[in-house]
Amino acid sequence: MQPSELRALPVFPDVLPAFDPEETPEEPALLFRAWLDDAVAAGVPAPHAVTLCTVDPGGQPSARVLILKEYDESGWYVASRADSPKGRHIAANPRVALSVFWAQRGRQVRVEGVASAMDADASARDFLARSAGSRAAALVGGQSERLANPGDVTEALAAARERIEEEPGHVESSWTLYRIRASAVEFWQASHDRAHVRLRYDRDGEGWQKVRLWP
Repeated sequence: MQPSELRALPVFPDVLPAFDPEETPEEPALLFRAWLDDAVAAGVPAPHAVTLCTVDPGGQPSARVLILKEYDESGWYVASRADSPKGRHIAANPRVALSVFWAQRGRQVRVEGVASAMDADASARDFLARSAGSRAAALVGGQSERLANPGDVTEALAAARERIEEEPGHVESSWTLYRIRASAVEFWQASHDRAHVRLRYDRDGEGWQKVRLWP
């Protein structure tokens, strides 16, 4: 495909859901739940896949897609080894951004805030809730490091799977559940006439203020 052909690609379906900012809850987590439920009902693939952006000590931002573990009035939760690149970034600079995009519904949610590590018990529960294969992969470590021999991954995964089978209750010590306490949450609804509807929640003490944004 030529770069000039990108503009001709379809973006959103012909029918998009309505969004009235005047009829929204006072808590952004409640609206997020409604939009996530809508995405699930609409059959959006991997509706819980989110993009997490962190910044390294030199100021270089880095983004990757991962799975949202849970969310509530206190924040949005993701997990990783503390010694992974994103874990090291968060340790150096806890300010992060998270976004989710449901193309089939023309909807995007953006979260900005501060990530903090949950306690060992919460992190252990998250680790043990993972499938055996996912737990084995987490034991291997070395994420994003240079790989000289692909066979090393096969051997490391085999050893990790064997350990999980022998010790099903084993928890990787570096596994960490992070909570992102939002300072701002924006909801974006696409419109074919380009009058996209944007609503942002700004944290105000223990509550929130809602404000409309230009498209």
